[in-house]
Amino acid sequence: MASHVVVIDSSAHRVTIKTTPGKYLNDIVQEACSKFGLDPSLHGLKSANKPLDLSRTIRLSGLISGAKLELVQISRSPTVVSVALQVPQTEAGGIPNGRLTDKFPSNTTFWHILRAFESAKAGGNGVERNFTARGVPKASGGGDTGSGRLYYEMPILHVLGRELSSFTDLQKTLSQLGVNSGTALIRLTFRLVTTPLEEAMAQIEQYFKVEEADSMTGVVAETPTENATSLDSIQSPLTDIKEEPQPSAGMQSSEAMTTGDVSEPVSTTILSPTTIIAGRAVTIFAPPNSTTPQAARQPHRESDYEPTIAHAKLHQSRLNSTTHNKRIPTHAEEAAQKEEQANKLAQVTSVEVKLRFPDQTQVVGKFSNEDTATTLYAFTRTFMESESESFVLTYSSGKGPKVVPRDGKEKLIGQLGMTGKLLVIFSWDEKASPQARLGRIVKLEHSQQAKPLEVAEPEGVDAQEGDYAKPTLGKDQEPKKVKGSGGVPGWLKLGKKK
Repeated sequence: MASHVVVIDSSAHRVTIKTTPGKYLNDIVQEACSKFGLDPSLHGLKSANKPLDLSRTIRLSGLISGAKLELVQISRSPTVVSVALQVPQTEAGGIPNGRLTDKFPSNTTFWHILRAFESAKAGGNGVERNFTARGVPKASGGGDTGSGRLYYEMPILHVLGRELSSFTDLQKTLSQLGVNSGTALIRLTFRLVTTPLEEAMAQIEQYFKVEEADSMTGVVAETPTENATSLDSIQSPLTDIKEEPQPSAGMQSSEAMTTGDVSEPVSTTILSPTTIIAGRAVTIFAPPNSTTPQAARQPHRESDYEPTIAHAKLHQSRLNSTTHNKRIPTHAEEAAQKEEQANKLAQVTSVEVKLRFPDQTQVVGKFSNEDTATTLYAFTRTFMESESESFVLTYSSGKGPKVVPRDGKEKLIGQLGMTGKLLVIFSWDEKASPQARLGRIVKLEHSQQAKPLEVAEPEGVDAQEGDYAKPTLGKDQEPKKVKGSGGVPGWLKLGKKK
């Protein structure tokens, strides 16, 4: 039986960890990561290039003494685990075999699992129960009569031979006990403690005041039970949030409307005054009079489309740069990039949105960092002639076009990533009626307030072919000289005269 194992990380550093037959492999991962300074939730063990089940003990793992284990990174995405909760006989009424079963992400805490089963949001039983807020009356003097008070009955979980009997233990996740896949059986019991019920509720508020829905990842929504009315302070934040749109300030008249990833082909100058509609300062622009795009009306010369030698060199240097190997960012670098992006979005207070309808009517308005996708859809309906018709709003991001979630609670800036000046395009949904598609889109009262969009016409330049500036190459884009290029090749040169 193994008395110690050797754990080797990706940089060939090794550490020796003492073991016992009853020690879990997940405990070995935590000890090794604490010595290497790594996150144990992102690492696992391999033996002979085969992953090990971290929920097993040394006795059941089949490892020999002095076995060499590889510490490898595992997927950051949580996996699905089938959980069966074995309830006591006193609570097993109406439950087949006395077990409640459902699927949870591996990053779900045991407290969330209990709350999900007791609120009937998991298990499919449909009956609400009380597992986390139970109180038992007990006389103060120890007898059967007299004054007394309610004492807390602590839920005790038995998982894989371990007992979770404190609020600290219940904060652990399935993955922290090595359960990352497959099934897990949890046996539930109750133990009367000497803590009064009101003090236990205060401790619950202290331990579980963090938003409970963060670790659920959309699989199980947390709701309180009727018997746990004193747990109002730890209710799930998934309830509807009241939106209070703030009136935005007037738009500057000299700014050019652009987007984060889609820019307008010509610079525009906004000279129209703003109009207050639905408590928000907006500017409405009328559709263009001509059916031909303005870019197509500009004069051009055929020589503008003929590539030069400088263009060919620039294209060749870019092709060469794409053939070089690039290092894939690590998980730590990706997390740092996401954190940096989140910090940038947190500093953005407003976004200027240009809403373009199918008839080319444009509405410009500002939205704060508290506005959501629901606010944007409601703002759009105030301009529509047929407000009950279904439509879709799309915008462009760094990864291509995206659809604004209809009736969603996602914030425009913090979660959808809208920044700067953004172009949002209106399009009809498949369910929209033909009358709405062919009829008037914008209300007549708003169309009468629309002003023409004044676009600065670029001045024509009668330049000669030599007046165009040649593209410049950077240091890393300089075309490399090939050995032997230019002059007479060596194999063609004549020998020296004797």
